[in-house]
Amino acid sequence: MNIVVGITGSSGAAFAVDFLKKCPDRKFLIVSSWGKVLLRDELRISEKDLKPHVHRIFSDEDLTAPTASGSNLIDALVIIPASTSTIGKIASGIGDTLITRTAAVCLKERFKLVICVRETPMSTVSLEQCAKLSGYGAVIMPISPPMYVLPGSVEEYVGAFTDRVLAQIGVREANGWRAEDLE
Repeated sequence: MNIVVGITGSSGAAFAVDFLKKCPDRKFLIVSSWGKVLLRDELRISEKDLKPHVHRIFSDEDLTAPTASGSNLIDALVIIPASTSTIGKIASGIGDTLITRTAAVCLKERFKLVICVRETPMSTVSLEQCAKLSGYGAVIMPISPPMYVLPGSVEEYVGAFTDRVLAQIGVREANGWRAEDLE
């Protein structure tokens, strides 16, 4: 599978890094300018530190990158975390960065688009934009880790959510609530 991962400037860099480490498929990374600030401020790392976990890194300014064209197969684009600014651009059809252009490609080609929004509270405008994108086929996943797995650490808390994202793109099954009762 070809998985594109976009990191934008909304708080939650730990979720992006955990997803990159856990997802076994070929990953292509795009980090926005504010996403770079986020990685530095929250985790004290740069996008270069993520190189071992991805096949290739594309610049968010490079609209000639292969993910900007629907002629190239993308199995999923996961934007984690997704800022409401990025969501607004995607919902309005603005593809002025590689992340927003790749999202537009996913919508037009019906590729899987998972948007992990990290904002609270959300304004009515942002809620309407998320609803609009959901209507277009995007999966909106507010970064809200499941508590039924009883996380004992921050890492488990983060991992519980990223497991749900992985399940959403078909990479692995997440531990569900009372899943053992289905055995």
